Amino acid sequence: MGKDAAKDEALEQRHNMLSPFTAGWQMVKVEPLIIEKSEGIYVYDTNGNKYLDALAGLWNNALGGNEPRLVEAAKKQLDVLPYYHSFWNRTTPVTLELAKELVEMFTQVKMSRVLFTNSGSESNDSQVRLVWYYYNAIGKPHKKKFIAREKAYHGSTYASASLSGLPNLHKGFDAPASFVVHTDCPHYWRNHLPGESEEDFATRLADNLEKLILKEGPENIAAFIGEPLMAAGGVMPPPATYWDKIQPILKKYDILLIADEVVCAFGRLGTMFGCDYYNIKPDLVSMAKALSSAYMPIGAVLVSEKISDAILKFSDQHGSLGHGFTYSGHPVPCAVALEALHIYKERDIPGHVAKVSPHFQKGLHKLSSSPVIGEIRGTGLIIGVEFKDGKRPENTFPADWGVSAYFADKCKEEGMLVRISGDAIFMSPTLTITIEEIDELITMFEKALKATEKYVESKKKSG
Repeated sequence: MGKDAAKDEALEQRHNMLSPFTAGWQMVKVEPLIIEKSEGIYVYDTNGNKYLDALAGLWNNALGGNEPRLVEAAKKQLDVLPYYHSFWNRTTPVTLELAKELVEMFTQVKMSRVLFTNSGSESNDSQVRLVWYYYNAIGKPHKKKFIAREKAYHGSTYASASLSGLPNLHKGFDAPASFVVHTDCPHYWRNHLPGESEEDFATRLADNLEKLILKEGPENIAAFIGEPLMAAGGVMPPPATYWDKIQPILKKYDILLIADEVVCAFGRLGTMFGCDYYNIKPDLVSMAKALSSAYMPIGAVLVSEKISDAILKFSDQHGSLGHGFTYSGHPVPCAVALEALHIYKERDIPGHVAKVSPHFQKGLHKLSSSPVIGEIRGTGLIIGVEFKDGKRPENTFPADWGVSAYFADKCKEEGMLVRISGDAIFMSPTLTITIEEIDELITMFEKALKATEKYVESKKKSG
């Protein structure tokens, strides 16, 4: 098949798909990038081109492609028991073992039970139902509202998209739901006042949160949900003391804290969980993505003892706990996830990240003086780069210049895939990445950056 014929076939196939988070014109007019093989931190398309996958899939392929232990875990489980459910007090040995492992791994707060889901979206969607159920169980049925943050991403089901603070998840979908209110985005560079320190900024945001709680009525607020470090909404590490100031306010008004660990868990920040890094003590935890290193779809909700005890007692009044999914605790994803957790611990993946991530951060931050970069921000093996005409957030380039898209295209030409989000690009490479591979990433980034600087200069001259 010739190249043009292959392109036509790829476009024709695309007509059969509604691609997530893709514009209609792209689905119709742009040849899709079809990935058919992975190997370590690299992926290969159907034309044989090799790319360093700087986003590790969707933040989730923590151990890279072709980890033989994960492949073997799936094969072994498929041979023994390819499927069984977890309804009606039935389950599988590997499902129980994984639940035990997760409860023991999370040490910031004593967790009691695990509800298995199939994704981070389902985990956060389930949080809403479990929290409402809990407050009904303890005789506080008015506590129904959730506080989330502007720019947060918590998923794309109706409830989790409502919790998210991103307009494109709301427009046209009749979202957000009325039970969700949003508070400030903790992005210091974009939102701080002149002369305001990070700590002063955090204090102002905490004060604003308390004002919001009082406005809505503490008796109506059920929970606050937050990522330890905001990821898909812009890669925004919290300002200094932010979590230290937020948590006492939630306790003061009897508001549950949900930690969305979907991106941060299992080593991304150089600790096993993001809660470890920021000393967050949640009542419930959402996780997915790296739970199986992306080899199988699986998510989980960790529930603390006080909440699970109330839920169990309340369910007796109704005959059962009326929530769960056909594939909750599916034995094959559970087997793969259990093996992934063993690898994270045996190879000390968080320790490896803590060792190599300073090289990653310093190597990219040294390029922040570029005239087309407004800010580089990140922690551990996660980083965001925002393109601006100078160092101030308001100094945007004309939208039709497509600066971030141009940069991403140049990265692709160099052999690297990054994520575009508005004026920014994000990277969160495989957690097993080596110093040498980080140097390769930085070299490709720098070449794409120089090309982008020339592109912007030419647009200014022609404009």
